[in-house]
Amino acid sequence: MEVGEVRVAMDSDFMKLRDLCEEIDGWKVEYNKNGISVHTKHNDISDFKMVKIRSVMNYSAQTVYDVLHDPEYRKVWDHSMKESYEIGYLNPNNDIGYYSLKCPSPMKNRDFVLQRSWLDTGPHLYILNHSVNHEDLPPRKGIVRGISYLTGYWLKVLTPKSCEFNYVTQADPKGKLPKWLVNRATHIVAPKTVKLVQKACKGYDSWKAKNNPNQKPWIYPEQIKVPRINLEDPKILPMDHAQSMDSLDESELKESDMSQSELSELNAGENGDI
Repeated sequence: MEVGEVRVAMDSDFMKLRDLCEEIDGWKVEYNKNGISVHTKHNDISDFKMVKIRSVMNYSAQTVYDVLHDPEYRKVWDHSMKESYEIGYLNPNNDIGYYSLKCPSPMKNRDFVLQRSWLDTGPHLYILNHSVNHEDLPPRKGIVRGISYLTGYWLKVLTPKSCEFNYVTQADPKGKLPKWLVNRATHIVAPKTVKLVQKACKGYDSWKAKNNPNQKPWIYPEQIKVPRINLEDPKILPMDHAQSMDSLDESELKESDMSQSELSELNAGENGDI
């Protein structure tokens, strides 16, 4: 789907994600250690490279799928998340929501308005998103509105207790970022994310047993509580109504401008000990 396009995802959209995960031509290996590989690829859409991650997880694809979906559990393990919620759904497998993330001070935080789509075919499970624009989610003062051209997960069942984990993202946080920070995001933060998801999977079943164990609206649509969004809703706006922060220049920020705790968080796992 194109940025700003609001419609129910089709099988071809999920297949596009799968094709990107399996694609070889044009991708450069940036990291390959401890069973985690990170590849990047230049593109004509943005100055920021597309990033692709692959790993094998010793957890069922359904567990990983639930961990990535569960909004309450995400508050437990996703420490970069500042705020996340849905405002409505198109159908039981497509919704529109808001996600904001913390950036190292003194950088400005980023946020995204996203249409999220998902599909469980049994042996293959998919979650993908792209940026849209909605009147009820206007840009916020002091936060830079980023763009997700395509971000998604493809989980491939290997055994009842293991799966292949694939993640692809083509996103633009807008503005100009320091090269050293972009480099860390590729070589450290990306593989660290896989480890965070693995750790989250380890604790999910025990956590879920104590926190609304039967509440899984991504599986049981009758549990969806947000209102339905009509595709003709005038509140769905073109992307050119969204705030543009391309002129924001944070490229001169140095590591010394960051707090020691934030640097430690960014650098964790630099030697593979994530």
